[in-house]
Amino acid sequence: MAGETEATRSDTPTPGRFDALQNPTYRWLWWGGIFVFLASQAQQVARGWLAYELTGNNKGLGGVIFGFGVSSLIAVPASGVVADRFSKRKILVFAQSAMAVAALGIAIAVATDTVQYWMLIVASVVQGSGMSFLGPARLAMTADLVDRKLLTNAIFLSNASIQATRVIGPVVAGVLIAIEPVGIAGVYFIGTALAALSVATVARLPKTRPRARSGRSAFGDLADGVRYVRRNPQISRLLVIGVLVVMIGFPHVTLLPGLVEDDFELDAWAFGALTASAAVGAVSASLFLANVENRRLGAFQFRAGAIFAVSLAVFAAIPAYWPAAAVMVIVGGASSAFQAMNNSQVLSIADVEYHGRVQSLLMLAFTGFGLAALPVGFLADAYGIREVMVVLGALVGVAVISGESWRSRQARDAPEAVSL
Repeated sequence: MAGETEATRSDTPTPGRFDALQNPTYRWLWWGGIFVFLASQAQQVARGWLAYELTGNNKGLGGVIFGFGVSSLIAVPASGVVADRFSKRKILVFAQSAMAVAALGIAIAVATDTVQYWMLIVASVVQGSGMSFLGPARLAMTADLVDRKLLTNAIFLSNASIQATRVIGPVVAGVLIAIEPVGIAGVYFIGTALAALSVATVARLPKTRPRARSGRSAFGDLADGVRYVRRNPQISRLLVIGVLVVMIGFPHVTLLPGLVEDDFELDAWAFGALTASAAVGAVSASLFLANVENRRLGAFQFRAGAIFAVSLAVFAAIPAYWPAAAVMVIVGGASSAFQAMNNSQVLSIADVEYHGRVQSLLMLAFTGFGLAALPVGFLADAYGIREVMVVLGALVGVAVISGESWRSRQARDAPEAVSL
């Protein structure tokens, strides 16, 4: 893929919006993603509500996500090397099995009234590690299963399915938490079953051969991946800006439970519906961009990032729940579009044998998100949730403008190299 010119990409016919789903093996991967992310999204609502109930402050949820971030910080560097060196199917089975076991443990603890805050931290560490290995392996396997010309289409369809789970999962979880016979424990049991179903689904995927070059240690492969990124200025730019935007902007989700309960004075259903509003926007944006031409991704990404920054600040300033939920649709759509376009551009540029390692470096964005969640929680308790969200929106705007300026300089200095 490296070295393709803009003209070459422009001559490639634009794929249909759902073309990648005609590949039967890709469909198994697609369905497996739906099941595991549906489980994850439902548990996210339950975990957020449970953490706030156990601690009574924003630092509680921030601490849980901090555990997610620390585990990712350790696991992410290894996950890309593993994805390039070993069977991606086995990695997916192992990671999703671990996530199912963690969900089952919390479900039993809540059902027996023995749950403690530290258990949420442990489960968060397991979830963070599982996601760290799941992400690079899943995206790298996408590149193995579909034709090169359908890669961007497959990535956006995967993103659309994942974001669809953000519509269904939070709403259903919010409703079930409010139903006394089900509650938080029931949501975790359902999450366990869905994660187990995802394991059975990805187990049907074909074996794939490792892509990394032989004769090198795991650390050698990791160092080689870092050198590869440093040699490619386009990938370096996309990684840096992607990490900054996610690390700065995405921690706003950790403030939503406190905003719903303290400012809007509503219950779990409102938190679930607010999260689902963001997901509606994300699904719409992913489907709209599913057949966008590669050469237009750079410009679209800047617009999405700018909209994310502005809409996040506007959301923070709105005092009424339902208007805020409407703006959250825009927040979710813009943030998801920015992230998906970043992934698509990186995979379109990078050589296939480096896909796992490059994607693991992109996962550092979520490590940063997890690490930033705790201090953001402290700041929200000290200065106010809305005030902190406005600052986050402003900082996202600075990062996006800096990224666009960087892209313009690259295009001016080496126009033949910047085709995205």
